Amino acid sequence: MTIKLNIFTFFSALVLLTSCNGQTSNKEENTDQFKERLVKGDTVRELDSSIMVTYQDKKNIYWFGSWKKGVYRFDGNTLINFTTKHGLPNNRIDEIKEDKSGNLYFTSCHPNSTISKFDGNTFTTLSAIPSNDWKLESTDLWFKHSYQNEKVYRYDGITLYELKLPKPTNLSNPFEIYSIYKDKKGNIWFGTNPVGVCRFDGKSFAWITEEDVTEFRNEGANGVRSITEDKNGDFWFNTEYRYSVYDSTTLQSTKFYTRHESIRGLDGKKDSDLDEYLSTVRDNNNNLWFVTYRNGVWKYDGIKITQYVVKDNSKDITLFSIYKDNDGELWLGTHQNGAYKFNGNTFEKFKP
Repeated sequence: MTIKLNIFTFFSALVLLTSCNGQTSNKEENTDQFKERLVKGDTVRELDSSIMVTYQDKKNIYWFGSWKKGVYRFDGNTLINFTTKHGLPNNRIDEIKEDKSGNLYFTSCHPNSTISKFDGNTFTTLSAIPSNDWKLESTDLWFKHSYQNEKVYRYDGITLYELKLPKPTNLSNPFEIYSIYKDKKGNIWFGTNPVGVCRFDGKSFAWITEEDVTEFRNEGANGVRSITEDKNGDFWFNTEYRYSVYDSTTLQSTKFYTRHESIRGLDGKKDSDLDEYLSTVRDNNNNLWFVTYRNGVWKYDGIKITQYVVKDNSKDITLFSIYKDNDGELWLGTHQNGAYKFNGNTFEKFKP
């Protein structure tokens, strides 16, 4: 089997103080205090060895979230590292997201869940309120909660809501939420371990609890760590099956989906350990790319599967994630070897 792994910044406005006495000392003091609050970070030469996630923002700046050393910013020239000493609440970064205004959010799910908002100048840690306010707005951001619970966060730009996902009707097992995905229609999907996949359409919850997306057969192995849609609109829940999902049920079935056997294991075997993936992405040519922890990267073009072995010198390395940037370039996050970028033929180690 594969491995059993996986702010609201309140930006204080400068108040322009005026006085009939012509005093300017307060204005100067406020300006100095503002400058002191700007986060500069530490200029470094290389990334940490364990990079969990990669993200490119609207300004085309790259951000790399590490396992233990915070987040890195790379503008094409300078690599800057931000850690807890600069305002991050946690040096482990599990997610990086961006809102419509260009604010960045850095989530850590371990050991405790924290979400930090960065407006380009300062970090602010968001505080959540427990809620049952399940909504689906196009501008909402969704975040994973900490491990070993059934909660997620919804952020509407003002309030961070802590929400508990309802259990599927046919399973009462405790579960964790491993992945969150917004589909083309705006629905939100939650990948769990071990009770399958849940879709929230803004009004109701619908669960898929087929054998391949639950982990009872594998004794709680991998969980649904990635969700993506292919060029036909079918869903892949990091398993060898694909799912056609409908807006309404058919007359023949009460299910909102049909399940199709597709590629089986990546190595072509029916009974294969390579049928669960840590991370999946669709490239600009509609190929699907699958990342495994110990067995490299695999591309599926709809007909054939191609393996890309990722090495450091001659040694195979372990992988965390795959990401497509604004230009369609593919990046890997690795366990002990930094970040890698695809050059069209192979994945090369990224050296800022």
